[in-house]
Amino acid sequence: MKRSHLVKLAMIALLSLSSLGIVGGSFLLKKAVSSSSEIKVITDISRYQQIRQQLRSNNDYIQHFPHDLPHESENVRIAYYSGLATEESFFQVRLKQSPEKIQKLLSQYQNIAKYHYKGGNTNDHVNLNNGVPTTFFYTSDTSQKSFPPTYEILVLNAKDRGKPGFKWNHGDSYGVAIDSSASEIVYWAEKW
Repeated sequence: MKRSHLVKLAMIALLSLSSLGIVGGSFLLKKAVSSSSEIKVITDISRYQQIRQQLRSNNDYIQHFPHDLPHESENVRIAYYSGLATEESFFQVRLKQSPEKIQKLLSQYQNIAKYHYKGGNTNDHVNLNNGVPTTFFYTSDTSQKSFPPTYEILVLNAKDRGKPGFKWNHGDSYGVAIDSSASEIVYWAEKW
């Protein structure tokens, strides 16, 4: 009788240690994965072509991005996230150009945009009547992830790939955000 109690206690201890190992291992694995896939703002513009190459298969998604960054561009900031699943990713490039160039780009993109917003972020835009998801201001100089009201967000395309009854569960959108007063343009593309 005493031996069976010892066997039961040993089994309980072994199962408890195994459970702790599984939980602890899962936690460490999750930490390793999440830290390697964090959003990073890149100021090394030489990485631009490398990221574009990685996204080459999504040509429609990034076709509005400049093939090469203009030499006269200032304050270039890049934010890129390739996600853990193939459905999750975003790419954003912010740069400053001459006021004349920005006005030309604004006119060009206003003519082909399917949706127009002033400031805000994707949560604001999708919750508007007939709204669509856009993006957050990942390349902001601050921790604020909404575009200031001086930015005009121009959605070139947005596709709902969600299930019936669960609109925008999956999808993609891309476009530009332009601040004429700061002579800045943000090219963005996002999938979820």
